[in-house]
Formats: sequence, structure tokens, C-alpha cells
Amino acid sequence: MRLLEAAAEHQEGAPAKQLAREAGLALPTAYHLLRTLTHEGYLCRDKGVFVLGEAAERLSASGAQQNRRGMIGEALEHWRDVIGVPVYFALYREGEIEVVGVADTPGNPAVEEWADFRETGHAHAIGQCLLAQLDDEQRQDHLSRYPVQSITPYSVRDDRSFLRRLGGMGRMRPVVERQEYALGTVCAAIPITAGNTAATMAISVPSYQEDRLLPAAERLQGEIGKLLGTLAFSISI
Repeated sequence: MRLLEAAAEHQEGAPAKQLAREAGLALPTAYHLLRTLTHEGYLCRDKGVFVLGEAAERLSASGAQQNRRGMIGEALEHWRDVIGVPVYFALYREGEIEVVGVADTPGNPAVEEWADFRETGHAHAIGQCLLAQLDDEQRQDHLSRYPVQSITPYSVRDDRSFLRRLGGMGRMRPVVERQEYALGTVCAAIPITAGNTAATMAISVPSYQEDRLLPAAERLQGEIGKLLGTLAFSISI
């Protein structure tokens, strides 16, 4: 690792002796480790100097992704604590509904994914909000792969009814769903403009606390502008 750190300090590369000196290693040990790192793709040798290889770059990219996920998690946890409800962040990416992060507590647990969120977008607020942001062709494509099916007594019954509902939704209004996905739970999702990607933040509460839902959603919506810089990182994850 010290050799990799030393190599990373030299964009144009550095010879073995210099890397050994900077890493505090005996030259024979450094030669042995440099050969191993080169064989495994973490370093490349070119004209007598060593530079970072593709494996090291992949490792760096993975670390950056973890950092971005950590930032998203911290943002969701902040609003979970401020508003006192579970908070979700989701995207529609490559034809799929993807829940990127969830923040809840034992006292205010998130909705249990008892039916695959990707396949039941018509039934939960997250999916309804994401699909409402798509064009007609994208919606039809999604429903051809995941047709509407009633999963609770409150769920929409068929594709036509669902598309009619999407067409009537206000562009930037919270999408509210009452026990359509999980009995005893009501949810609200807020559309987010993130370039060409459909995104949403959502909250959920027990149905007996429904009077908390819209005030909490409106409060979150009013603060989303402060979160967009953090949430936009997720587009590249």
C-alpha cells in the first residue's frame, strides 16, 4: 500500500529506487512487491518508471462510490431526524426503479419490501412518482415488463387506470399513496429534477398518523434544494 501511495504521487511515474525510498522499504523488498503489483494490474511499468494501473483505478473508483453513498446516507439521516419519519431516495435508471438509500429508526421503521419494489412501481409512491416523470414510451415499456397487478385492496387495478392516474398528477406536487403497497402505511414521494434522470425523495408513516404525512412532505420539499448537490452524486454511482 505504501508503494501504491508513493506511485500515486507521481503522475508521470517514478523509478523503483525512488518509490522504495519514499515508501521506506529496502530495495530488494520493493522490487519484489513492484513485480507483484505489476502482475496484478495495480501498477504498470513503462520506460523504467511505474504508474498506477487499471486495478488501482478501479479501487479508487470504488472508494469514491462508497464516499458518495456515505454522503447520501448522511443527508437522509439528517432529514429523518429533523422530520421524524423514514426517508427514502430513489432513481429510475436503465429502465429500473432503484432505491439508492433509506434512513429509518427502530421507532419509525421503513416500509418492509415484501414485494419487489422494481416490479410493483404502480403500487408505491416512489414508483408512481418516478413513472410520472417519464414520457409515454418509457411508461409503456416499463408496464410491458412489469404489468399492473393489485397487491392490496387499495392498489390500482389495471394499466389503463394507472396511466390515467399518472396523467392527472401535478408536475411538482407530492405523490401520495395510501395502503396501496403495504397495509397500514401511507407514503408521499416528491419529484426531483436531476438532469435527465427521474428521481424522488419519499417518506412514510403509519396510516393512523396520516395527518402528519403532507406537512412532513411539504417541509421536505421546501428543503430539497439544499440536498440536490449531495443527491446528484448518486446519478454516477
